[in-house]
Amino acid sequence: MDEQQRRQFINQVWQRFEEVQNWAIANWPDRDRPLSTSDFVEARKEILALGLTGDARLSQPAEPEPEQGGAQYIDVTPAPWP
Repeated sequence: MDEQQRRQFINQVWQRFEEVQNWAIANWPDRDRPLSTSDFVEARKEILALGLTGDARLSQPAEPEPEQGGAQYIDVTPAPWP
């Protein structure tokens, strides 16, 4: 697979994911605890990782676990707009 095909594929996956994400947010049945785009941060990271070659994906340093000195809590909620 060449780089152009890879980019086209990732763009299409991203667009479809955005559609599913928007549908999920709009149709989430629990109105007391609504979904937001921040609930999908990890999925977006995975989609973006598709752009990396196999070697690059393997060579990325993994986040250490808390018992290995890693963060106890990672805030993935974006800050509100001012």
